[in-house]
Formats: sequence, C-alpha cells, structure tokens
Amino acid sequence: MNWKTLEFEQLSARELYVVLRARSAVFVVEQSHVCLDADGRDEHALHVFAADDMSRPMPILAYARVQPGDSEDPEVTIDKVLTSPLRRGDGTAEQLIERVLDAVAERWPGRATRVSAPLGLRSFYEQFGFRKTEGPYLEHGVPFIGLTRQVRGTQPRFGARRRAADGESLVNTFELL
Repeated sequence: MNWKTLEFEQLSARELYVVLRARSAVFVVEQSHVCLDADGRDEHALHVFAADDMSRPMPILAYARVQPGDSEDPEVTIDKVLTSPLRRGDGTAEQLIERVLDAVAERWPGRATRVSAPLGLRSFYEQFGFRKTEGPYLEHGVPFIGLTRQVRGTQPRFGARRRAADGESLVNTFELL
C-alpha cells in the first residue's frame, strides 16, 4: 500500500482519474448518492490516499479530501472519506484518518477540524478526538452528524499508549497488529 498526500496540482492525470473513479464507485454506485462529485472543491483541497497497483482499474484503497477553510470559516473540513470494500475493517480507515490529521497539523496548525459522517460512525471518529457538534440530520436519506476536533495541545495518536484513570497503562490493540 502506497500512501500519498498531494495538492491538486501534484496529482497525475492517472491519480486524479482513479480517485474520481473510486469516489464514484463508493458514493454514487454503492451508496446511491445522486450528486455531482466533481463539485469544484478539489482544486483547492489536499488529497490523502492509499493506492495499490496503479495499473489496476480500481487501485484506490482509501481516500479523503481535506479542505483548508477560509477567513469566514477557518475550520479544516475532511470529506469524501472512503475505503475500498476490500479494506474495510482491517485498520486502513484508521491509518487514513491518522494521515489526514497529521497533514492538517502540519499544514494548518491550531485549526479545528470537522467532518460530517453517518451516525453509525460516531465512535470511529470519537477515537480521534472528534466530538458531535450538530445533528443528526438527513444527508442522502441517511442520518448524519457533524463532528469537530478542537486543537487542545497535543492529542493522543491512535495506537498510542494511554493512561487509565487508576494509573494502569493501556495499549490500543491496533498498535499490536
């Protein structure tokens, strides 16, 4: 698995094509989201993805688009988050969010980060420090919530050792895999 974090101008034509193809396969075909995927926001976004053999028709294993915000709304927005059906449940999604959060911290330090996610993924995002800030609301007929991750000093990384309330050391099992 080859991870990349690229600005729009850095994407090759092949990379852009397979990213758009993966987004269409997941959001339009699999999840029946009837919307214009090429929404005009890709040009100003950061694209974080994992790819396998680029000669394959569907090499994208995970993807997220990261938008920097602006002077009116400075929060960084993560959207278009997906994992290939072949990689769901194997830790790839966690690796993707870790890489996205690392990129946000490097490029836009001190900014809060938000994501809109299906209600069932609340606990997934909460493990990264996101907290529910809005919703639930319907998006494409599915209940969604808005989650925000505030910047509070150093946040524990997924897989890092954490201290329990009684001082006992805990290890996230993802770290051991």
